[in-house]
Amino acid sequence: MHDDLIKELMSKVTVYSKPDQEKIRKAAVMADMKHGDQKRASGEPYFIHPIAVAEILVQLKSDADTICGGLLHDLIEDTDTTLEEIVENFGVAVGNMVEGATKISTIKAQNKSSQEAETIRKLFLTMPKDIRVIIIKLADKLHNMRTLQYLNQKRAVEIANECLDIYAPLADRLGIAWIKDELQDLSLKVIKPDVYAYVMDYLGSKQLEHEEYTQKIRNILSKKCFEAGFKVQILWRAKHPYSVYMKMKKRNKEIDEIYDLFGIRIICDSVASCYSLLGIIHSLWPPIEGRFKDYIAMPKANNYQSLHTTVMALEGKLMEIQIRTHEMDEVADFGVAAHWSYKASTGSEKGSSLAMDAYTDIYMRLRNWKNEITQSESFMDDIKSELLKDSIIVFTPKGNPIDLPVNSTALDFAFKIHTEIGIHTVGAKANGSIIPLSQPLKHTQVIEILTSPNAHPKLSWLKSAHTSSAKRKIRTWLNKNDENLILQKNIIAKPSKEDLEESHDDQLPVADSDIIRSVSNAAKTALVVGKQKNLMISIAQCCNPKPGDEIVGYVSRGRGIIVHKKSCPNLKNMSEVNERSIPVEWEENGALIVRRFKVTSKRTADLFSEIEGAIRKYKGHLIEGRLSDADDGQLVGTFTMECDKEESFSNIIKSIRAIPNIIQISQALN
Repeated sequence: MHDDLIKELMSKVTVYSKPDQEKIRKAAVMADMKHGDQKRASGEPYFIHPIAVAEILVQLKSDADTICGGLLHDLIEDTDTTLEEIVENFGVAVGNMVEGATKISTIKAQNKSSQEAETIRKLFLTMPKDIRVIIIKLADKLHNMRTLQYLNQKRAVEIANECLDIYAPLADRLGIAWIKDELQDLSLKVIKPDVYAYVMDYLGSKQLEHEEYTQKIRNILSKKCFEAGFKVQILWRAKHPYSVYMKMKKRNKEIDEIYDLFGIRIICDSVASCYSLLGIIHSLWPPIEGRFKDYIAMPKANNYQSLHTTVMALEGKLMEIQIRTHEMDEVADFGVAAHWSYKASTGSEKGSSLAMDAYTDIYMRLRNWKNEITQSESFMDDIKSELLKDSIIVFTPKGNPIDLPVNSTALDFAFKIHTEIGIHTVGAKANGSIIPLSQPLKHTQVIEILTSPNAHPKLSWLKSAHTSSAKRKIRTWLNKNDENLILQKNIIAKPSKEDLEESHDDQLPVADSDIIRSVSNAAKTALVVGKQKNLMISIAQCCNPKPGDEIVGYVSRGRGIIVHKKSCPNLKNMSEVNERSIPVEWEENGALIVRRFKVTSKRTADLFSEIEGAIRKYKGHLIEGRLSDADDGQLVGTFTMECDKEESFSNIIKSIRAIPNIIQISQALN
């Protein structure tokens, strides 16, 4: 069939044992035979895909079972192959990996989006059993991203956004840096092709200049290291396009204002050498205050270890230098995959201590993730906002490290330690000083929780807590112990006792199939208030309030509590509206909304600053803006901004329209 592809793959696995090579060949032949004449969107034989996935796994130095899993990962889904057949030929471990990497069938899912969401949930639930499942999935996603040009633009953008939301952060969490970098770059290339081309052109135009400059730095460092008796490897690297784009966006600067577009990496033999080399570097060039990070003493959440320092180098240019051992460099590139990397290359069942530590730490974290996902109805939001976002490490008074998402508060810390501690929290200290329960914690702080047996959760805690886990525990307590509250998703209703009784008497039973659990489209959800079940909160379809809008609840006979905008014109026509209205509020501010608008203006030098000022006036944030010259001598531009609610956007548009030089302004499609 495709003997040439199999031969090429086998030429890349010669370092493996003869039995392992034979097992890989057998898997490749089976995949070739089973996929047969199937084609990809490009028109190429489908077999090209599993071969490419296997080659990526070889690049990760994966063990033979993982490579076999990569070759066979689509067989159950796309052919008549059964799990039993794979287990019989390749063993239980390979069978479990293939089954774990298989998508949820479309028969079980209502649509493409829910299918993908359930597939991702399945991946996260499978990972603690064998983390190699996600390594296969990342290799699969990487090759699909490399061939995204064969799909229509809309579908390609959807996949690229999913990649940025889920798979690139997941690769980062697992410490596989080069896959994370490439996934981000490929996503940017699809989502913002103009930006990607602009950054690539700029980096290309500066490459020779950067190479010449860094060579001077490397020559100086090599000489000093040799004189001090250190055997080192000195490399230079340019930042990848997505990283550069995010620096521009975060710092609101043009690319030629970003100084750290490249850096130096020094690889040595021991941890002691790392710190000695740091002293040599600081003796050559002055370090920049606040730009030193010791990730050896305090590793990142993905077990990345290195020393980072920024110095004022030759010609007054700022230069970031990283120092790490060979083992640290291996773990930095391959992350948790390094655990099997060492087994494959040494035949050892234990691997290196550093790789083992990384694997054990991430394995325990994945087990905790599994518990979070199992309990979460909005698991996709939890995965994106907490499990895959940047994290901080804080310490208990006894020195135990606790990993929390950025912006977590003392309440999140307390509930993570133990639910009972969270429930009875009365205050908190950070590094010995009292802090508000709503204050975001900082990396490496020592946190002490003050408790009292008489303390209990308050409604305000829902706004102070950051993590879904803590909020879920607070809601559970309030639902059980406060009969005057209805907590549904992110809406808080405060009906009187009479309202509750009247609503409950006429309440129609709700079938489980009628309960909508989508966060973005929650129309009805069964609730628990005290011991009463099946009270409902419905979002009024006439005015469709969104988080951030001012709202009021209307107690309807037979339909529970219906939430309207306070400005809804239909309220005045409702029966006994004054008697039946109850206070409701959003549990927390909703996600920021993104809007785009176009302007036509007279020529002026300060249009950008005037528009940005109008946006900031109503607490908005300018994400992107472009101005160009029109044929008639005027300026035309497109701006993208984010704000908290539609009312703010309307006010911003009015404010911009009042700028003297503005001729026309209109909303553009997002």
